[in-house]
Amino acid sequence: MSRRALRRLRGEQRGQEGPGLGELGLDPGPERAREGGPPPVPGKGPRGPRRAGVSNRFELIPAEESEDEPAAGEERPDTRLSEQDTAGGNQEGSKDRNKEGAVTEETDGDGQREGQEQPDQTLATNNKPRKKKKKRKTKKNSAGETVEDNDLEDIDSLLERIEDPRLAPQSQGGITTDTRPLLYVEHRNLNPENELKRYFGARAVLGDQRPRQRQRQYVRSMWLTAPKNTWPRYSKTGITMQLLDTRRGVQHFTFEHHREYQQVQFKFLDAVESMDPNNIVLLLQMNPYHVDSLLQLSDVCRMQEDQEMARDLIERALYSLECAFHPVFSLTSGTCRLDYRRPENRAFFLALFKHLMFLEKRGCPRTALEFCKLILSLDPENDPLCVLLLIDFLSLRAREYTFLTRLFQEWESHRNLFQLPNFAFSVPLAYFFLSQQEERPELERSQARERAARLIQLALIMFPSVLMPLLDHCSVQPDARVASHPFFGLNAQISQSPALNQLTSLYVGRTHALWKDPAVMAWLEPHVHEVLCMVEARNAVVQEAEHKRKIRYQSAPRNIYRHIILSEMKEATAALPLEVTSQPVMGFDPLPPLDSIVSYTRPERTSHPSNESTLSLFFRSLLPNFNLEGDIRHDGDDEAGAAQDLNQGVNRLMAAMRDMLANIQFQEPPRDDNPEGDGDWD
Repeated sequence: MSRRALRRLRGEQRGQEGPGLGELGLDPGPERAREGGPPPVPGKGPRGPRRAGVSNRFELIPAEESEDEPAAGEERPDTRLSEQDTAGGNQEGSKDRNKEGAVTEETDGDGQREGQEQPDQTLATNNKPRKKKKKRKTKKNSAGETVEDNDLEDIDSLLERIEDPRLAPQSQGGITTDTRPLLYVEHRNLNPENELKRYFGARAVLGDQRPRQRQRQYVRSMWLTAPKNTWPRYSKTGITMQLLDTRRGVQHFTFEHHREYQQVQFKFLDAVESMDPNNIVLLLQMNPYHVDSLLQLSDVCRMQEDQEMARDLIERALYSLECAFHPVFSLTSGTCRLDYRRPENRAFFLALFKHLMFLEKRGCPRTALEFCKLILSLDPENDPLCVLLLIDFLSLRAREYTFLTRLFQEWESHRNLFQLPNFAFSVPLAYFFLSQQEERPELERSQARERAARLIQLALIMFPSVLMPLLDHCSVQPDARVASHPFFGLNAQISQSPALNQLTSLYVGRTHALWKDPAVMAWLEPHVHEVLCMVEARNAVVQEAEHKRKIRYQSAPRNIYRHIILSEMKEATAALPLEVTSQPVMGFDPLPPLDSIVSYTRPERTSHPSNESTLSLFFRSLLPNFNLEGDIRHDGDDEAGAAQDLNQGVNRLMAAMRDMLANIQFQEPPRDDNPEGDGDWD
């Protein structure tokens, strides 16, 4: 069958067909013999002379068509056909052979004479025309391949120019920066499984979850959490989100509680006041997606060392809140705001914070950093949970050094980040790690090294009380000069204010593991000695830092206290003031703002009169129906009314005592059916 017939059967265009029968080594001679036709005469075609050395008449297709065949070195497409297609195409192939016979009539006479002179050398010269055709195709295709290689080289050169770090945007200090917004959140980084797959591989993370996912019921796709089959079926809880206003491209949202959800919230407050976690469990059985109940019960499970259940409850709370999102609310834009002063919004902040703490303990610092950026983007001006005390630690653990340095450069001017001990020490540490990356240009590495040296010296001068506790946590013994010098000694820790002591204790307790690297300690040691030389020389920078420490850090704001309580760092919690530790702290709303915006209030509970005496309360505990005061008098003289009330109270007391004594019944002791007994003692 000719290639043209195959092309017609398959509906292909030129250049898409497979190898012909001649290239597959098939000889149509035997087929012609089976059909009853005369055997082919050497040098003679069916209707005219043939070219010399041509054993396959399908090779006589014009050169224009043969140029469409793939080159000898190229891969040919699969041309497998079914038996029915091949049988059906034989008829069309016979018509094509007649056309090909007409084509052979146009051959030159030289080929005919050569065919007559050498009839016996037909088989010996089978490959000659094929070699010539391949040579022509090679020339043609080689030119085409050359053009294609040039195109590939152009594409590769463009990609190299795009990926060249020298062409990337750089800041003034030479450190590579990102053109996206600072608090830009990526959806793929909100999934901890993606980070675990990068560490351990998809097979180790997913395991046997793939076949199960085909049988699981349809659930709504979420960005913050992945719904689990073990969770109760979700239904509307009564929480919605509303868009309040839009100012300067920033959208302000708020959560709202419907009347049904408010009733559940009142029941939850009653369960919390009962101090019995079982009441919260009963409430969750009736309302499995009540957010505050999930947060409070998560704390109870965490205290009982049930970390898996505590994390599951937090994820369920996030799922409930995400289902109530406004259609315009975006997690990634960084322009959506929530006011922490509204009690309805606090659950979302707290659920995100507790979730990122679980992620950090789970070993997913990159995902935790993304959630930290999300919390900061919801209220960057006030930062109600003070995640700025945590974001540097997560950046260092996730090795996002460029993000940390960029945050410091863009926010230092209006937020005074260097006044926080965590930024004062973490930013130079990030520059040091950048200077150790060999894939960066040498100029950029040297600039990062200089910045790290300058900033770590300023940090040691501003916060000298950090060094000795940091070395103690790292199990590093300082030399005699540093240990005996009063600038870094015990006096530096005692003389600082309680607010500064809380910040330094929080930083040392959280990030001391990052300083245990021997390379970091080797880099820190010469700068400590350089600072001691500046102190002994009475440098003006040292005097200015001491003056700032005395004026500032008089008292910590409320959001720092809230962060310390949520972080549960023993070193920082022990330094909290008495006014914070003396008041009850609830897990669903720790240290609420003093200027809260309340949208609905809890109705007052019907309670007994508060002016009852101790005797009245005692008898009420014995006799619940007893009331010493009786009905409240609304008229008459006060003294006469008081005496009459006393007499009536005594009479009621005596009547109640008589009723109690009359209802007392003495039961006879049980009789023993076997008075003799068996003589055994239990």
